[in-house]
Amino acid sequence: MLPFESIEEASMSLGRNLTFGETLWFKYTGDKSDFYLYCHNTIFLIIFYTLVPLPMVFIELMRSNKFEMYKIQPKTRFSLSEMMECYRKVIITFVFAVGPLQLLSYPIIEWVGIRTSLPLPSASEVFWQLLVYFLVEDYANYWLHRMLHHYKWGYDKIHRVHHEYVAPISFAAPYAHWAEIIILGLASFLGPLIVPCHMFTFWLWFVLRQIEAIETHSGYEFPWSPSKYIPFYGGAIYHDYHHFVGESCHSNFASVFTYCDYLYGTDKGYRYQKEIFEKRREKLRMEDKVDGSATPFKSE
Repeated sequence: MLPFESIEEASMSLGRNLTFGETLWFKYTGDKSDFYLYCHNTIFLIIFYTLVPLPMVFIELMRSNKFEMYKIQPKTRFSLSEMMECYRKVIITFVFAVGPLQLLSYPIIEWVGIRTSLPLPSASEVFWQLLVYFLVEDYANYWLHRMLHHYKWGYDKIHRVHHEYVAPISFAAPYAHWAEIIILGLASFLGPLIVPCHMFTFWLWFVLRQIEAIETHSGYEFPWSPSKYIPFYGGAIYHDYHHFVGESCHSNFASVFTYCDYLYGTDKGYRYQKEIFEKRREKLRMEDKVDGSATPFKSE
């Protein structure tokens, strides 16, 4: 809840007029508690998880040759009912795992100083904080993800659920065991805990991380994607290989970038197999044009 009773009072306190964004923020948040605003994070998570994958759902159902040429595992097809079943299971996990985690984590967020007050952060402040969050999350996620593969119990009891999709789809980005959602969720919280931010930045961070995960699990590698211009970015084909190999995979554990896998030598298998992987994909595309079959592209 903001400490000001009016826009005029807020302007006087800041020594300047409120920006348009700050005026909107004041009008929306002025009479709301910080806890209420924090809970928006789960709402945004569900909204963006629902809406962002929809174009990929339409592309998957269209089976258009214009888009099929960019499909990473061209023999794998998903029906609408299969994608909706994935969506249903993820929403259940959000409600019963992510929701309670949000409620229980609020005291920590309050303690580290995630603020809701004016002024809003500058664009440069938001940019640098988000960059730190992506780097910190990527590093922590790398080791937690690698641990789930390294220990057989962790893979069999927890991480195997996420690998049910040998060929990922957008709705499967957060498809996982509830324990994995919590474990890897800790990596996402780590950046804001180290470098506290404004609640707006906090919301934006989780929205962008969700969108990135949806893209890397889309099953398509589009040449026009703006993420291709991000240095050391992994992308869809990088993570798709990790799903393709499955349980025996010792490559591509990082969630966003490629630097951890390079530094710790866990991209050697991918680099060695990448050319073979590409030739196999091209061969399957050609076969598909000839016989139109839809045999799943299973791991070997």
